[in-house]
Amino acid sequence: MSALLDRFLRYVRIDTQSDEHSPTAPSTAKQFDLLRVLEAECKEMGLVDVNLSEHAVLTATVPANVEHDAPAIAWIAHVDTSPEFTSENVNPVVHENYDGSDITLPNFPERVVTVEKNPALKDLVGGTVITTDGTTLLGSDDKSGVAVIVETAARLMADSSIPRGPIRLVFTPDEEIGRGIDHIDVPGLGCVCGYTLDGDSRGKLESETFSADLAVVTVKGVNTHPSVGKGKLVNALRILSKFVDALPQDHLSPETTDGRDGFLHPYAMEGGVAEATVRIILRDFETPRLGDYAEQLRGIAKRLEAEFPRASVDVVVKKQYRNLRDGLADEPRALEKARTAIRAAGMEPVEAVIRGGTDGSILTERGLPTPNLSCGEHEPHCPLEWTSLEEMESAVTVLTELARAWSEERA
Repeated sequence: MSALLDRFLRYVRIDTQSDEHSPTAPSTAKQFDLLRVLEAECKEMGLVDVNLSEHAVLTATVPANVEHDAPAIAWIAHVDTSPEFTSENVNPVVHENYDGSDITLPNFPERVVTVEKNPALKDLVGGTVITTDGTTLLGSDDKSGVAVIVETAARLMADSSIPRGPIRLVFTPDEEIGRGIDHIDVPGLGCVCGYTLDGDSRGKLESETFSADLAVVTVKGVNTHPSVGKGKLVNALRILSKFVDALPQDHLSPETTDGRDGFLHPYAMEGGVAEATVRIILRDFETPRLGDYAEQLRGIAKRLEAEFPRASVDVVVKKQYRNLRDGLADEPRALEKARTAIRAAGMEPVEAVIRGGTDGSILTERGLPTPNLSCGEHEPHCPLEWTSLEEMESAVTVLTELARAWSEERA
């Protein structure tokens, strides 16, 4: 497992944070820093059709070694890290022979990875856990997935006794800001299905995600100097605050929901007296409910415009992604083969839903059925993020067995 650990540690030290406010593709040029490393490694191990596009999509192919025409599948991971916390100067800390206790992060001792909040740690005693030093996120989301895919490809290329059909490796930018597969030529991949490596724990198989929309609410008021504001000034910030306060708080919020419950979540506000905006994500496993949530927002806007007739409150809703469950029925072998591979790797599949989305959501909608597999990501997007070498190694075994299972099929 030392090669896998080495890959992961090298990858997380490369800053690849994406930027939702950037109009470019990729949103940050530094994502190329890791992609160029991966490009070189793919070529060095003998993969074919290695291509890094101008939009930071890296593709490569593990060539088939079976005599019949087996279907091609894709393994997919994103190289960017979340904009929610810094990924500059990541200093991963390797905890060998983990003893089962809480983990204090050395450069920020007030930050502690607790067993109470991370019960998965109970199953990892004696293994190797990797955390941050407390000052940055780790980047296990999704560099665990990247490392697992590259390591599996290297082992397949080094061991011709493992049967395989063609396997496309796809490394994408900007997944964390919802633009990860904007520039993927899905038909050009020529695959019957794909698998994202972007989950926690081990043995998990995720075949449902939220459906998602983004609402941008803009309040326009009237600005004037506050000294002469009586009867003239209309404060967009105050009106926007009323809008946010009118959102459901004891239900339909992330703080009060779990499982298959949906929510409306205001997560970013900006502006001033003349104009102010709030961004609200709408999430539900049942797509039609997103329309109901949008109508709730429009209803709040109408009430506030009636209360403040000199202001305008506009609600613009944009589609983001849809529940990948809806498209997986088009290729039932995607889930069947994943279950077979997980069992062959010595585990019973743990089938779960994702209270979020992956690139697989949009890929599935665009015709490439793509469930999600686990690879050891825990507490993402924050300095308490951690991963397990043993969980990543389990994911390598699952992918190896997945290659074997698909090699038995005929295109």
